[in-house]
Amino acid sequence: MNATGVQMSFTGFAGHRMVARGDLVEVALALQAEADRGAGERLVLIDDATGRSISLSLHGTAAQLRERLAALFPALQAEEEPPRRQGRGRPKLGVVSREVSLLPRHWEWLAGQPGGASAALRRLVEQARREGAAADRARASRDAAWHFMHELAGDLPGFEEASRALFAGDEARFRWEIRSWPADVRAHARRLAEAAFQPVGGAAP
Repeated sequence: MNATGVQMSFTGFAGHRMVARGDLVEVALALQAEADRGAGERLVLIDDATGRSISLSLHGTAAQLRERLAALFPALQAEEEPPRRQGRGRPKLGVVSREVSLLPRHWEWLAGQPGGASAALRRLVEQARREGAAADRARASRDAAWHFMHELAGDLPGFEEASRALFAGDEARFRWEIRSWPADVRAHARRLAEAAFQPVGGAAP
């Protein structure tokens, strides 16, 4: 999982053929098996959250590959360790103190809010996160789809037109421009771009 607790997903490609999709170790091992079989296609490991490829040596044993992955992604090691038993009492909230600079009228308003300034600031941040979540998802989806397309489909017909349609939010045009792409590349591009075409605003119908 990433820092926000969201399950991370990775996809492996041999040329334009999808080999595996799932967690990092699973996909990396599937690509290593392709390399061991002497696959002639270019092997690419894609981080689905960003659409970018991950540079990783597939040589050696499965154990050596796991070691390289743990060195690149220390969180993998942490996930394999058993969770520590929590003691009695309230769990730590992970509150971090930082300096905040505001105008006097802002401090006056915060001081009058229920729970004081810190609680009011936390509520404001959470509200802003909720309201901006859809736009953030759309932007991340668009960027991930473009990076993936650039990596796997940069030399395919319609790439430039599909990229323009993606950034313009024109789903119909996007699907039309990638219609002739290899099936696995086309399907994964559509999967990564799905949230980019979802409505973001809250306008009433």
